[in-house]
Amino acid sequence: MTEDKHVEIARLQQEIGNYIGMGQNSLIFEFKEGKKKAKLNLITVNPRHSQSFLFHTEEGLDKIDALKKMLDYVKNYKERESSFTIQWTLKGENELHTSYFSARNILDAIDKLYYGRDPNSVTVFSVMLNPMT
Repeated sequence: MTEDKHVEIARLQQEIGNYIGMGQNSLIFEFKEGKKKAKLNLITVNPRHSQSFLFHTEEGLDKIDALKKMLDYVKNYKERESSFTIQWTLKGENELHTSYFSARNILDAIDKLYYGRDPNSVTVFSVMLNPMT
């Protein structure tokens, strides 16, 4: 009997959510499929301020391959990337928000903050590299 690919996709998505400590309501698995590859953007939704951010992007041969690569990433990203704190606000609002990103460098962290939104809609007050623990 062959395994249902949808069941495998659901299992991998659940496992990814478990590793990063976020429930299914706080994760968006955004797939873009081409003829020879599938791109997966994992997006997190912060329940406190209802804003979404790019967590990471992976490419694979298909959805399952991309999810397997994402699972490998979430199991090991803390050893591979630095942690950044970004303080920001939305234009027209007075509330200062603090968000945390794992990224290769400061520009990558800022790109994750801006993902899916107009960069002019956000004011960044500070970006800080967090001490290694």
